[in-house]
Amino acid sequence: MEKYSFDETYETSLRPSNFDGYIGQESIKKNLNVFIAAAKKRNECLDHILFSGPAGLGKTTLANIISYEMGANIKTTAAPMIEKSGDLAAILTNLSEGDILFIDEIHRLSPAIEEVL
Repeated sequence: MEKYSFDETYETSLRPSNFDGYIGQESIKKNLNVFIAAAKKRNECLDHILFSGPAGLGKTTLANIISYEMGANIKTTAAPMIEKSGDLAAILTNLSEGDILFIDEIHRLSPAIEEVL
């Protein structure tokens, strides 16, 4: 059984997988490249990053590019799906070392969950 719907698969195939294919946001790309290179040189995971901005700016795409550049798995969820601390605990427990967690619509996270995070 397909895990993704046609729309999700099609949308994912349109996104660039590395910085070479990502158009615009040159200063952000430059900074992220420095962060990624430094983390790789230290043989460490990339530190926490918070992207903010209106829809369509490329936050999800950047998270996926970081995953690709770091050679890491990415787990994506939407903040409204995290209703209680147990939901967040389940997500965090299922992450492996080096995995990237991308929480879309993080501004919609409840204050109680924000405190846990």
